[in-house]
Amino acid sequence: MNKTVFAPIAAVVMLSLAAAPGAAMAGADSGFYLGAGLGTGTLNADVPADGANYEFNGNATAWKAFAGYNFGVVPLVDLAVEGGYVNLGEPGDVVNLIDVTAKIDGMSAFGLAGLNFGPVGVFAKAGVISWNGDFTVAGESASESGTDSAYGVGARLHFGSLQLRAEAEQFNIKDFNDIYMVSLSVVWTF
Repeated sequence: MNKTVFAPIAAVVMLSLAAAPGAAMAGADSGFYLGAGLGTGTLNADVPADGANYEFNGNATAWKAFAGYNFGVVPLVDLAVEGGYVNLGEPGDVVNLIDVTAKIDGMSAFGLAGLNFGPVGVFAKAGVISWNGDFTVAGESASESGTDSAYGVGARLHFGSLQLRAEAEQFNIKDFNDIYMVSLSVVWTF
């Protein structure tokens, strides 16, 4: 991932520090939560053609929906489990004068650990993604699927039961150099 991936996370942290005096000083609510996010999915892979490897770089609008449970065991520490659906869009690129597109989506499961500093929090997560991919190269289509590891980092801003998240998630899908999503999400805890 390049350094610009973390720009949305830095923006949320800066905004939350400015809003800190007016926000409640409690951390994340414990309990069941639902969330949805929108961002950018990026895919980088080597495409073999004519006895050589060419680089595919594509970006597309990506989205996700997720649900989880935050245990909130210790006042400053959050532990949660989360599952969801992620759609990385349909990134495309021209590789060696050939149109190439990829469509990847899947179901994810993560364990999250975070720290709360008043209305601001940071977190890391690790888990798996069970993915499906449809690929088109010069009009020829192929499909593939699998289950691979995933992880991410993020920052969040709490307004009672409402939470805003900025995060970067990396999906270690086989045969790809780099697949990640940068997103902003809205989360509601019940």
